[in-house]
Amino acid sequence: MDQKSLNMFVHLSQTLHFGKTAQAFHMSPSTLSRAIQRIEQNVGSELLLRDNRTAVLTEAGKKFQHYAQQQLEQWQTFKQSLDENQQVLTGKLSIYCSVTAAYSHLPPLLERFRQQHPLVEIMLTTGDASDALEQVQNNAVDFAIAANPENLPRSIYFQHLATIPLAVIAPTMSCKVQQQLQADVLSWSDIPIILPEHGPARKRFDLWYRKKQQGKANIYATVSGHEALVSMVALGCGVGIVPQVVVENSPVREKVKYLHNVGEIAPFELGICCLNQNKQQALMQAFFSAIA
Repeated sequence: MDQKSLNMFVHLSQTLHFGKTAQAFHMSPSTLSRAIQRIEQNVGSELLLRDNRTAVLTEAGKKFQHYAQQQLEQWQTFKQSLDENQQVLTGKLSIYCSVTAAYSHLPPLLERFRQQHPLVEIMLTTGDASDALEQVQNNAVDFAIAANPENLPRSIYFQHLATIPLAVIAPTMSCKVQQQLQADVLSWSDIPIILPEHGPARKRFDLWYRKKQQGKANIYATVSGHEALVSMVALGCGVGIVPQVVVENSPVREKVKYLHNVGEIAPFELGICCLNQNKQQALMQAFFSAIA
């Protein structure tokens, strides 16, 4: 059975979602469904119980998942053994990070890696930082720059890059939000707040706001990505909690300001993460060695 088919099945067995796996492999869900049916025909057993979008592994499916993972690992080990006899590494590495991380943390890492391995092709995808771990868990990318969650999944290897402080920011323009912030005692339940949809910054906001004990927060909007949050604050829509590195790299950084004496917000740990099962691959080891 070819490597692509095994990769597709392993990915689907982890996501259990035909839409997500189809998107990761750049095909339609119906094409993916036919590919899985061909695998089931070759195996001679039903591997998945499925409806229109989601799936559940059968007992045979769980056994085949283990088999497929072993085959892929053995293939990688074989390629690694060949690579060790070559002086120059080649191949592709896929990396996911936020737009800000692509400015702030990724360039020096890639510069060091490319100096040592110029023939390795880097495939970069940017998006919401809070989706980084999921990208790795779903095998959509090899690496991601991500925040260390409170409970790191056992399947994930995490290497520290930096400690990222967070801050409360407000617009500098004259607006209603600016007027509300001029009060001697701030009424936080009235001040509009812009939040990320999920992720470590959202969790830290929840903890920070509970300590205010001022009732329900006035959520103006939730956005995907910290960069969009800074832009909305700059437009006078509200205040928000955001990593300082995002503000420092934002094109609208002059239009927002930090609020002081509003309570402590715990920083988070930023790092490079990958699947533990892939960490021993030659390209992966070369990358970690280069950035150490």
